Amino acid sequence: MSDVEKQAPGLIGRMRKRTWLTAVLPLVGQLQGYQPEWLASDLMAGLAIAAVALPIGIAYPAIAGLPLETGLYASIVALIGYAVFGSSRQLVVGPDTATMMVLAAALTQLSVLEPEQRAVTSGLLSVVIGILCLSSAACRLGFIANFLSRPILTGYLCGVSLSLFVGQIGRMTKVRIQSSGFILPLIELGRHLSLIQLPTLATGAGLFLLSRLLKRVAPRAPGPLIVLSVSILLSFTFDLQSQGVSLLGPIATSLPSFAWPRPVLSELDDLALSALGILVVAFGSGIVTARSFAGKNHYRVDANRELIGFGAANIACGLLGGFPVTGADSRTAVNDAVGGKTQLASLVAAAALIVVLIAFTGVLQYLPIAALGAVLASAAIDLFDAAELRRLWQTSRTEFLFAVIGIVGVVGLGVLKGVMIAIGATAVYLLARVSRPTDGLLGCVPGRAGFHKLHREPDAKAISGLSIYLVQGALLFFNVDYVSDRIRWIMDRMPRSTQWFILDAEDVMTIDSTAAAALEEIRTEFDRRNIRFGLARLHSQPRKILRNAGFLARVGPEMVFDRVEDAVFAFEKRRPPQVLSAPEPM
Repeated sequence: MSDVEKQAPGLIGRMRKRTWLTAVLPLVGQLQGYQPEWLASDLMAGLAIAAVALPIGIAYPAIAGLPLETGLYASIVALIGYAVFGSSRQLVVGPDTATMMVLAAALTQLSVLEPEQRAVTSGLLSVVIGILCLSSAACRLGFIANFLSRPILTGYLCGVSLSLFVGQIGRMTKVRIQSSGFILPLIELGRHLSLIQLPTLATGAGLFLLSRLLKRVAPRAPGPLIVLSVSILLSFTFDLQSQGVSLLGPIATSLPSFAWPRPVLSELDDLALSALGILVVAFGSGIVTARSFAGKNHYRVDANRELIGFGAANIACGLLGGFPVTGADSRTAVNDAVGGKTQLASLVAAAALIVVLIAFTGVLQYLPIAALGAVLASAAIDLFDAAELRRLWQTSRTEFLFAVIGIVGVVGLGVLKGVMIAIGATAVYLLARVSRPTDGLLGCVPGRAGFHKLHREPDAKAISGLSIYLVQGALLFFNVDYVSDRIRWIMDRMPRSTQWFILDAEDVMTIDSTAAAALEEIRTEFDRRNIRFGLARLHSQPRKILRNAGFLARVGPEMVFDRVEDAVFAFEKRRPPQVLSAPEPM
């Protein structure tokens, strides 16, 4: 035995171990092929991510009424959790505007008022979401990433942006707004203009304008970090607190510690429903970001693998003082723009945030609350995708209408109900698309092979005595009546010389028992007219259903064909073929 043969079992064992390890921990796979020249890019990208994540981690907890340190905890822990278990090389996971808005609505729905209690409940929701993610991955349910259509998601996020923008009125004016929604808070503000604290308004408005200016002239700069730094400098220089401007105050400097959030049994149902609502939005937007940057960098991410990454990040956040997180498009864009190659950049960012949490939180206590409002209001502007709405209007008015439904649902009924409306609108949208499958009669074009739709090909001619009908879609309980009516419409207009009717089932991947019963009714009606009913190109699942229903036996094996050409050949054996002019387009 050669040395290679002796070493082969060991090599195979190590390869299997490496494959298993990289499957469980994708970061290991990224580091195995790591190139030395990537290190500088990952280090710079990590610092850039931290520069953007720091102000976001401070500002976003305010959306849900959480202690400010929870945002830093969530930012740090999410970066580490996803880096180890996530499959994307560029995706940055952390606090997200839409997810925080849904979390805020869920906490209100659960009647959780005190900041400490909200923090515990947020951690519990994060753990539940993580468990749901892992369970979904185990069941291969990654397809839920496609459940919220892009128009619905666009409308939903635009609605969230409007609600978030209006939600900053109190922070930027010091006027206590009791109303919710979009219109009512503006009306309430109009009634209490005299209560506006002008130094706070001037601070917030000025910082908001600075944020928008930076976005325009230096889009790659860490705008939120610059805005917060300027606001702290102004606070020191002009003693804003003495002028009535509220400051952030002390922030806990301890590192996140393990704590198991204990649920109240009576609240489990409500918690599960709230967690599901947050999960749909968080994973829906997060997987879009992951896929977008994977496509840009020429690799693919698996939705089920991403569920594991998001699940690990959320469970870690829930157990270490954070709240639900998802893929963050702005921080991912920064990572990609600076040149981040692997998730090592996220680990560097987490380390930088830990240093800030330990050594520099004393400076943050001088941050004006109005600055947080300015950062969040600017984030709300960026979240409103007017260009996508315009594209939808130009491309499809129907899809634009669904986007408007998403906006109205959030603005009119609140964020959590808006999630349910978005899901419901998506279900209606999907049913509308599949409930009216496209179809057509087929014929031959002289000199060309195959069969062609008569209403699309002017030169196509129907075969005399034979009708070939193509339906392009599954035949299920919610669309079979439409298809049956279409076949009856054709039946009433067929030439009297028609002897056979062949259903081309090439695009019918699925049939249920309701459709089988409807096809039996159609076959019986053809029998009464002395027209034989047949099937061509039947797939295995529809064939099994129709065989179990006894339909194929009643049709007869001689009228079930593997190809449409076989059906035409069998028909032409019975009589010489003649060609008639094409019927009116369907």
